[in-house]
Amino acid sequence: MNRNEDQQAHPVAGAAVWISLAAAPTFLIMALLTSRFGGGSLDMLCSAAHGVSPLSGMAPMYLLMSAFHLVPWLTLISRRRNILRRSSQIGLCHWR
Repeated sequence: MNRNEDQQAHPVAGAAVWISLAAAPTFLIMALLTSRFGGGSLDMLCSAAHGVSPLSGMAPMYLLMSAFHLVPWLTLISRRRNILRRSSQIGLCHWR
């Protein structure tokens, strides 16, 4: 059974793939919005603390979460490259 048939037979598995692909862009958007608009009154309260790490805010946390959730994207890109490489080796892919 190939991957498409497996996802059709198990729709929950197909949904899990899409959810895992949605995580990285979602966290990246959250990081951009947080850095642009800030966290509101809590940021003003926390800004009084001197010597605090610049990685202690919400935007860096969302960026790290986005980076950690890139694995499904990298796996997808790697699989597609392998498919293209194999198809070009056996002569199925002709670019003219």
